[in-house]
Amino acid sequence: MSNFTFNISLSVLNHLGRNLYRSFITVLGEAISNSWDADAENVWINIDRENNSLIIKDDGLGMSSEDFQNKFLKIGYSKRKDGQTKSNSDRPFIGRKGIGKLALLSCAEKIHIISKKKDTEIIGGIIDNSGLDTAIKDDLTPNEYPLENVNLDVLQDFLDDFEQGTIIYFENINDGIKNRIEYIRKLIALYFRFSLIDETFKIILNNDPITLNELNDLSQSTQFVWQINDIDDPYLKDKISSTHSHIKRYSKITTDLNIKGFIASVTEPKFLKIRNTSEKVTLDLYVNGRLREKDLLKHIPSARIVENYIYGQIHYDDLDNETDRFTSSREGVVADDPLFQKLLNTLKNKIMNQIIEDWDEWRVELRQDGDSENKRLTKKERKSKELFNTVVDEYVPPTSSTNRNLVDDWVNTLSEDAQFNLSSYAECFVSENLLRKFIEHNDLTLSTEAQSKLIEYKKREERAKDVANISFEIRKDANDLLYFSMDDLANFVDKPDDQNKQPGISRDAKVYKPIRDAMAHTSILTQIAKQSLNTTFHNIKARIKKIIE
Repeated sequence: MSNFTFNISLSVLNHLGRNLYRSFITVLGEAISNSWDADAENVWINIDRENNSLIIKDDGLGMSSEDFQNKFLKIGYSKRKDGQTKSNSDRPFIGRKGIGKLALLSCAEKIHIISKKKDTEIIGGIIDNSGLDTAIKDDLTPNEYPLENVNLDVLQDFLDDFEQGTIIYFENINDGIKNRIEYIRKLIALYFRFSLIDETFKIILNNDPITLNELNDLSQSTQFVWQINDIDDPYLKDKISSTHSHIKRYSKITTDLNIKGFIASVTEPKFLKIRNTSEKVTLDLYVNGRLREKDLLKHIPSARIVENYIYGQIHYDDLDNETDRFTSSREGVVADDPLFQKLLNTLKNKIMNQIIEDWDEWRVELRQDGDSENKRLTKKERKSKELFNTVVDEYVPPTSSTNRNLVDDWVNTLSEDAQFNLSSYAECFVSENLLRKFIEHNDLTLSTEAQSKLIEYKKREERAKDVANISFEIRKDANDLLYFSMDDLANFVDKPDDQNKQPGISRDAKVYKPIRDAMAHTSILTQIAKQSLNTTFHNIKARIKKIIE
């Protein structure tokens, strides 16, 4: 094989950033992207954690000696400089500056690279990073540091059917391979969506193809989906479409901005966490199928609870044009780029605003906690619903029960009335007991009429206890006021001399009493009864507040 050299000053190579290697996934991302640009249909990744090595093979176009020397080893070379934006098979190029390969070339002690165009000989070389460090320290020229020749015997197991393509062998990866294979499979399935553009592109890890099944635990915990514009996404179609029973709501959001994708929410935030890691699935930006910005919401935080539940993908291919708006590390977008800012504005003001409202409404409909900061419901209404949901959960049969759907329907029909009755009961409890406290504090005496009523109330209670065979006390203490309801209490405290002209709680208590009694007996009230009770409550509450001030 010919001797190859870096086509750039070694000191410049060092200053460009041989530390671009951020993580193991960064390396995989660069390799997969290179295979994509080379029109590969298959990328085989073999990870050997025990021997701390990695081999990546593809069946792309491969490289000639000239390609390897003047393109691959020329850090900063970009096909786009020649006016190319797409591959021979019409794939949009991922690579831009030609320096992302530094992540590949600096992540291991030795990098063995071989490549072959169809009907040609294998070419390649070895980058020894310890030797490269010495060459940089000694200020050698590229010609004074030739790459080592490749020993094909080392790669013999991967040369079968190697008609064209590239093989890269990473020997002794820096810091070791700490990630579990299961974790790596999931991240590849999440972060490399090239199949949206070309379904013939396959990624095989340790002889097992990466498929959407890697994301089954995520898809099964997904509850709501918002599709953004038109997108043909196999994950949407096969895992979280509106026809799947676990997807409770599916909505479509249209925008003027030329983007597509989806945002989904899970039933509980814990399902976004990738097991045994500190990472979680987020809402990410993709350009031409490659992850370009992870966690878009960090740019537009709203501090709303829904952010803890959502993940998704926004595809914005317009970001890939003659302007290079991606950071040197290739792991983000330049923050103040106008097109990127336009995306963030659309995401914040159009998409997330709708999702914030939908999510709360849908969660409440499903008898689950929503967004307590959403003003759609008052604090009292929301707490009443939460109490109702907590109570009915003890009655609803398991999902395996044949009556589950029937009971769910019954419960759902009670929800709105329960919200009203529970909050109204709380109003009754507070207002009536505050009046009792006021009467006690002011040492008001019962009228003769009230004392007669008290005797009758106590007799009635004793008869009821006898019928029920109850010998213990029901009421917390012997306070006689506990036997009186609002109409009696109002007469003690706030009975006007002129019932037709002067304000007083006793006037409202006349309307309040029959509706309150019906509600206390767990009746479902008519709409006009609810309105009447609400209006009366407002009057009574205002009057009590004035009295006890």
